[in-house]
Amino acid sequence: MSIKASGGSSVARPQLYQTVPVSAISQAEQQDRYLENSELKELTTYFSSGSKRLEIAQIIANNSDLIVSRAANRIFTGGSPMAYLEKPVEEEEMAMVGVGATENLQEKMKLGNVTYVETSSGGGGGLLGGLRSIFSGGTATGATPPGFRPINVSRYGPSNMQKSLRDLSWFLRYVTYAIVAGDTNIITVNTRGLREVIENACSTDATLVALQTMRASSIDYFKRDNEAKALVTQYFDVLINEFKAPTPANKLRQGSSSDQQGLELPLSYFNAAAKRQKFVMKPGLSPLEKQSVIKAAYRQIFERDITKAYSQSISYLESQVKNGDISMKEFVRRLGKSPLYQKQFYQPFINSRALELAFRHFLGRGPSSREEVQDYFSIVSKGGLAALIDALVDSQEYSDYFGEETVPYIRGLGQEAQECRNWGMQQDLFNYSAPFRKVPQFITTFAKYDRPLPDQHVYGSGNDPLEIQFGAIFPKETRNPNSSPAPFSKDTKRILIHRGAGINNQNSNPAARGEFPGSLGPKVFRLDQLPGSSNGASVKFSESSTQAVILACYRQVFGRAVYDGQRLKVAEIRLENGDIPVREFIRMLAKSDVFRSMYWSNLYVVKAIEYIHRRLLGRPTYGRAEMNKYFDLCSKKGFYALIDEILDSVEYNEAFGEDTVPYERYLTPGGLQLRKNRPGSIGEGIGAKVEKEETPRFVELGAVKELRSEPDIQFRIQQGVTVQREQTKVFKLTSLYDKVAVKNVILAAYRQVFERDIPPFVVKNEFTALESKLSNGEITVKEFIESLGRSERYIKQFYTPYPNTKVIELGTKHFLGRAPLNQKEIQKYNQILAAEGLGAFIGAMVNSMEYLQVFGEDTVPYRRFPTLPAANFPNTEKLYNKLTKQDEELVVPSFKPVKTGL
Repeated sequence: MSIKASGGSSVARPQLYQTVPVSAISQAEQQDRYLENSELKELTTYFSSGSKRLEIAQIIANNSDLIVSRAANRIFTGGSPMAYLEKPVEEEEMAMVGVGATENLQEKMKLGNVTYVETSSGGGGGLLGGLRSIFSGGTATGATPPGFRPINVSRYGPSNMQKSLRDLSWFLRYVTYAIVAGDTNIITVNTRGLREVIENACSTDATLVALQTMRASSIDYFKRDNEAKALVTQYFDVLINEFKAPTPANKLRQGSSSDQQGLELPLSYFNAAAKRQKFVMKPGLSPLEKQSVIKAAYRQIFERDITKAYSQSISYLESQVKNGDISMKEFVRRLGKSPLYQKQFYQPFINSRALELAFRHFLGRGPSSREEVQDYFSIVSKGGLAALIDALVDSQEYSDYFGEETVPYIRGLGQEAQECRNWGMQQDLFNYSAPFRKVPQFITTFAKYDRPLPDQHVYGSGNDPLEIQFGAIFPKETRNPNSSPAPFSKDTKRILIHRGAGINNQNSNPAARGEFPGSLGPKVFRLDQLPGSSNGASVKFSESSTQAVILACYRQVFGRAVYDGQRLKVAEIRLENGDIPVREFIRMLAKSDVFRSMYWSNLYVVKAIEYIHRRLLGRPTYGRAEMNKYFDLCSKKGFYALIDEILDSVEYNEAFGEDTVPYERYLTPGGLQLRKNRPGSIGEGIGAKVEKEETPRFVELGAVKELRSEPDIQFRIQQGVTVQREQTKVFKLTSLYDKVAVKNVILAAYRQVFERDIPPFVVKNEFTALESKLSNGEITVKEFIESLGRSERYIKQFYTPYPNTKVIELGTKHFLGRAPLNQKEIQKYNQILAAEGLGAFIGAMVNSMEYLQVFGEDTVPYRRFPTLPAANFPNTEKLYNKLTKQDEELVVPSFKPVKTGL
């Protein structure tokens, strides 16, 4: 079952059954907790018995025909019920004994002349099974109801027999569903309340006997498996008990107004809905149970457990409600007036949205009507949040549903009957993300109820893509027809373009209806062999060949040439013989089954009228007034009356008479535009785009308009280049014997990697071994740089305080002398950094081909101004000119930063 939402929410699909995992998880989810030990044990038991449950269901399904037939034989007499099963019984399961091979088998079974014997492959039926059931005293089948009387097949009737066997098969199917699901909910939902229905159609006692027989037959297949036998017995007992139970009363909705009071929700929907536990504070509860009730109040009012979400609670209120000093109703009132609720659900919203959220939290529903929104909006505008909370909690509705000690709960789908007028908005309000929506929904929806509906387009708001739609209702494809479906009112006349001379337009010259369009319009076919049938016009356009006229009639009426088998041969002969005029031939074509199936049966009435009007009268309808006349005729007299009305009209007689094939006299502006835009129909020079040649702006700006000297040109080349870019000093280790040069290389490496000089005491404690290895030639400058990057000091200063993206920017600055090139490079290094750590990230840069080509083994990395691509120069400039410790902004961000406003 699916229910379409009318207010913009998603489609709701109620689930008409429950399973063990669904029930357990939904309860835990509602209470915002993990599964408890008892629930986990229940799930473990269910999943461990999954194979057994599937095996039981498969065996019952394979033998369902025999189980149902045994039950039917128990309650029916005077014939064989096997003939009325929905599917035939397998041949190997039955041995037929007849009175003649030529007689029809189904008829013999209905007459009771055929019997069947179950094979030994069954679970224990047949003669021995029957004897066993007799001597067992009926313990398997149960006690026979005192009012049971077998039903005669011949009196019961074939139709009722098929329905009864279908119902028995459904009962058996419900049992297998429940066994697989591990929950009896599907039996309860689909069985409870059928007792009175079946009593009116058949017999309740007979149905009970059939269910008991089906239980005994099913148990026979599991005699040696006590576990399976117990499961089958358990679910069949539930089925029989639920069938015996009286029909439950529908749940009535309580309300203060007459339009709410008395709304009914079938109890089957309530039983099928997800179970929502209701929490009531009672004095005898244990401390743990009282705490769970308080958490339920937090979840309802704050939409989350604040002890988990915010690590806080309102302890003084908790102690009061636990000790009985205040009621749960007063506890809920004070939660609503607390600073936390004001901060979360009142201060960030306008009054109308805060009102909607308060309805959800304190009444468990959304606002019901425009008048209700107005009343409570006045309260919150005058008295603020406190007055709104008091009005809701002190309302009669709150007392009727929740009383003094019940925690409010969501009264959504399955809990009570829902209203149509606030359906979509209420489903959105119940979502977890409702507080993140700032725009109110109910007030804008209810505001439309006091306004008359606009003049709707006769095709609705579907914006029919064909050009036959009613008038220029949608001038632009971008216009939303739902918000403004009808720019023209119902009294507006449609604009139609005449195909022919403008002077002959029937609006300005009604007497010119019979004038043919000539070369300005379509070709006219007119039969000149019918004496006295001319409408007085010139016979210049007449056609002597009746076959040409007949083909023109088919093309005009059907829109195409029909198949040979669809042609009306008798009507064609009558037309050729002069027995009927062209008008009557058109009438026969229009009333044929082919025309009716094309232009009437598959279309809604208004669209069908538009099609037929264009085919028979040669023009679209003028407007709503003309369409209403035809619609009223169709609703009262039907399709054939519409054909007669058009063909017998004064306009048809004046335009076509008796001997002229109808042709297109008028069309809409949209239709004319579509035809002009067809390939091959656009004239030369029409619609051609005039392109003016313009010099690009960058060419104009780059054009030299004055003479420039050589010094001027050199000055412009060097413009914007700093002295620092030209005077970059490169430190390269060329000899280990020059200790001063080695020391300078080491100091340059410190400045490059750590962005400052390292104090001597730090060097002594951390980097003495590295310096001695470099001085002795045991490692190269590249390895020295890589070791500095892997040191604890680098990790502490440039890795731990920053996110990965910032670490990548600093790493490329320190080890490659530039900023990251693009997002792709950042993604590559981010994967290495996240998966393998900082050491692998630095190793990937130092051992890269770029490092080897630019710095090699003996050069300290430096700020690479002259060698960088032009596109990356600004980013590197920005990166080097920033204060690393004081600025956390990214040079190459992944997205544009957005201020959260929090």
